Amino acid sequence: MSTWDTILIASVCILVLKIAGYLVPPSLLEKPTPTRITSLLTIALLAGLVATETVTTGSQVVVDARIPAVIVAAGLFALRVPFIVVIIVAAVVAALIRLVTGMG
Repeated sequence: MSTWDTILIASVCILVLKIAGYLVPPSLLEKPTPTRITSLLTIALLAGLVATETVTTGSQVVVDARIPAVIVAAGLFALRVPFIVVIIVAAVVAALIRLVTGMG
């Protein structure tokens, strides 16, 4: 199976899922449990993406300056610091760790 075959099959599957979503009765979606599950699922998927991008390089798990920078960013977000400040501080933390440890 070629790459284009895989892309076409995935596209058709996504189209079918989207159409199936329109067939779900609105009364089911207005209940509190599905609403809560979809909210938590979105957060879990985003957290998984951030974790994967933070600790992997290619197919290897790497522990480097990104981990403390993400931890600092999470702490600043918990304190409700403005986004631009979070980005700058996390970048400075990563840069300082790389400078000190020579991870350049």
